[in-house]
Amino acid sequence: MRTHPEHRLPQDERQVPEGPRRPVLWWCALIAVLAGVAAVMGLVLQDGPGPFWADTVRGQTVQIAGRGLYRYDTVFTAAGSRATDLVTLVIGIPLLVGATVGWWRGGTRAGLVLLGGLGYFLYIYAGYALGAIAYNGLFLLYVVLFSSSLYAFVLVFAALFRQGPARLFPPGTPRRGPAALMFASAVVLLVVWGTPLVTAAVTGAAPEGLGPYSTEFTEALDLAVITPATVWAGVLILRRDPRGYLIAVSLLLLEILLAPLIIAQTILQLRAGVTFTLPEIIGPMIGFVILALAAVAVLAAILRHVPATARRPERAPRAGPGGSP
Repeated sequence: MRTHPEHRLPQDERQVPEGPRRPVLWWCALIAVLAGVAAVMGLVLQDGPGPFWADTVRGQTVQIAGRGLYRYDTVFTAAGSRATDLVTLVIGIPLLVGATVGWWRGGTRAGLVLLGGLGYFLYIYAGYALGAIAYNGLFLLYVVLFSSSLYAFVLVFAALFRQGPARLFPPGTPRRGPAALMFASAVVLLVVWGTPLVTAAVTGAAPEGLGPYSTEFTEALDLAVITPATVWAGVLILRRDPRGYLIAVSLLLLEILLAPLIIAQTILQLRAGVTFTLPEIIGPMIGFVILALAAVAVLAAILRHVPATARRPERAPRAGPGGSP
């Protein structure tokens, strides 16, 4: 069927996303499939004798799950990991697939959502591969997911950066709200993770939640990578540097997904027999829900100013004989 001449656009006017779309498509397809397999196995496998008590090398007594994929983790961590698998399966993977399809079709906003979604998978599977949970039979799968998420994230970030942050985030894009949320997020991370670590360093004791694990991976990642990134994004945004928005968007979706993560983890941990006081249950839930709602509002405000589709930079006219166009 022939296209009516009015509906044709010159090559330079076609609105298409920049960058290596096909490699990203394959990376994201691989992530969706492997993450689905890992999440289902984490939720379904329940073999094993059940919980038992064990002494750690530091002389602490901890309860080990003893059942399922996370049988060598503490009851607390195993339940939290299963909750993470649930959120990944129900929210993370559909979000990744939808954003990938939207970006493939030329949607700039979908590309930004894809960047944030890949940030979530990178965050989760970096932890699984590098020691946030005990070694289990899916370790190599976690390594592949970590690697795939990392390189897909870099490719999408580079593709969006090549489009030009100034064109993605025009001058009218809000500054104060996004910057304030970035700074607030940094403060929250410093207080929540930094306080017990400083206390442990001063007293010479291991952090209370360390259990049988060798290090606090989540705290290290949040304090070494996420916290500086939020501060950097906030500073750039206040300076009217559009690169700050690109960094912020990659973090906002992670903040949004923290709310269902914390809620699901708390529920499954309670069902597994972990005891919490009422403030320990309500406090984190309310805090992370408020943070997630603020992130939703800020992300929506930013995306409203982003062009729906991206256009390739206009090419300079070729010079004719004698130098004239």
